[in-house]
Amino acid sequence: MKNLLLAIINVLRYIGRFFTFIRNSILNILFFLLLLVIIVPFLPVDYSYSPRPGVPADSIVRLDISGDLVEQKSIISSFEKLFTTSLFGSPQNNPQTSMQEILDIIKNAEKDDSIAAILLNLRNMGTAGLGQLETIGAALTEFRKQGKLVIVADNLYTQSRYFLASFADTIVINPMGAVDIHGMGVYRLYFKDVIDKLKINYNVFKVGSYKSALEPFTRTDMSEEDRAQNRLWLSQLWNRYKATVADNRKLDSKVIDSYTSNISELISATHGDTAQLALNLGLIDHIWNQAELTSYLATISQTDKDHLRLVPGSSYMEHITPSFHDKPPTGSIGLIIAEGKIVPGKQPAGIIGSQSLVELLQSARKDDRIKGLVLRINSSGGSAFASEVIRQEILQFKKSGKPIVVSMGSIAASGGYWIAAEADSIWAYSTTLTGSIGIFGAIPTFENSLSALGIYSDGVGTTPLAAGLNLTRPLSPALGRVIQNTVEYNYSMFLQIVAKGRNISSRKVADLAQGRVYDGVTAKKLGLVDNIGTLDDALEAAAAMAGLAQTSVTIIEPTRSLKQQLIQLLSSQEDEFDSMAPVVKHKLDQVLETMLLMDDPQGVYANCFIDPRL
Repeated sequence: MKNLLLAIINVLRYIGRFFTFIRNSILNILFFLLLLVIIVPFLPVDYSYSPRPGVPADSIVRLDISGDLVEQKSIISSFEKLFTTSLFGSPQNNPQTSMQEILDIIKNAEKDDSIAAILLNLRNMGTAGLGQLETIGAALTEFRKQGKLVIVADNLYTQSRYFLASFADTIVINPMGAVDIHGMGVYRLYFKDVIDKLKINYNVFKVGSYKSALEPFTRTDMSEEDRAQNRLWLSQLWNRYKATVADNRKLDSKVIDSYTSNISELISATHGDTAQLALNLGLIDHIWNQAELTSYLATISQTDKDHLRLVPGSSYMEHITPSFHDKPPTGSIGLIIAEGKIVPGKQPAGIIGSQSLVELLQSARKDDRIKGLVLRINSSGGSAFASEVIRQEILQFKKSGKPIVVSMGSIAASGGYWIAAEADSIWAYSTTLTGSIGIFGAIPTFENSLSALGIYSDGVGTTPLAAGLNLTRPLSPALGRVIQNTVEYNYSMFLQIVAKGRNISSRKVADLAQGRVYDGVTAKKLGLVDNIGTLDDALEAAAAMAGLAQTSVTIIEPTRSLKQQLIQLLSSQEDEFDSMAPVVKHKLDQVLETMLLMDDPQGVYANCFIDPRL
């Protein structure tokens, strides 16, 4: 018996030692990673580019655009990576690609004698705005003017991938591949019937006949006003798409119309061969398998196919100087990126937190080295309260005498336009969606849903408003009037902001508002924006307004906490992911943004639920 007890004690002792070893190992690894996060940022880095010895002559830069194309990368935690996993279980390699990094690679490769070509890898590309893709396409065109080649090869060209691919010299498709061009549309789910069946009372407060954000909860179909406004901006963007592709590929624009309207007849003529159909119509240049593509690339790099001089864009990026500094030299233009939904408080990159953005604006205002500012807005809006907090700080910035210029991304609508309206100058893409000058609020109550289950709410209060926003009780008429008056007041305030900021009469603003959405070209005609152009154009304009002879740009962004840096380090992945992942993530993001970012203190929103990304 004694021996048995000793044996059990020894087993338990070894088990304890084993778990102690595991615990210490994990703690040591975490400590080592923590040291890396602390030390690495302070190590000296030489950003000057040297084509030798790292990049041999006649090299090909493989330009990987993976995940969504963004203005500023956000930190993706391990939990968030659960939502960027493909249908087959493998995690997404890069859920985001910085647009500026892509432009920097192209511009440096253009001047680099060691680079003979760029190979576009769009296989894992997620969503992107048409204006963003046009900007990258323009950089590729300048690259080609140096006598260098741009090649793109893919199995399936989605609509966005093909648009960017059209800027290349050579478009290659796999024999089993296809080009998917199908046009643009806006289609939503409408929940009124299910809300009625669940006996939910959806109390809606809004101003603006075209403010359609709440239609999915109050209707079973799209209103005629929403249908009309969507048709206008969709037509503008689609015509731009077709014209650009036709010009790049030297095609008659009718080819695209025929491809999208008569695809069933056209595919019958090639007996279902989608790759051959694309070749017949001039949409692509070659139908090659991987071996044939590799042989072609070998002729460009003047090597055999087993020793291709392919340089990954991420590796090439390590040898070049970024366009934007993180430490401002004297006489610099500051650049602040405002991307995502607008919400109160401090928020990470990818969400516009009012306090976060205010602190960046204050930093730019107080820094004597910053002579002017460009605020890059890519947002469909959000909280009216948060938007107003940001606008107030923009007015403080203007009092410093420094110019502030707004550069709009793919969308700068509703709350996004609220914070843009009083800038000294506004630039937009021709395909930017902006406007959506309208306000809404919504409060669902569940008293009928609960009563159907035999659950009731009752009580007593000192005033008619004592129950407040108790979602288990009907919304009191008095409180409903308060909310509607608040919505109308905020709308009136929005109109005044636009009239003053854009120097437009109040009557004209009232006519063009009502929640209408406009493309960039139409917005310029109406006076809502000043110029059509890119971020670089806006930066040059800010430099000229500040009286600077040269445009030196400093990116102004919040310092990432140790926790955020550690999350970024631990969440990096090298695995390949399925091409369906960006599509699933994009749809999920739309739902999550609607559900999780509705936290205005007054329940009043300047938000536009339109996503112009391809």
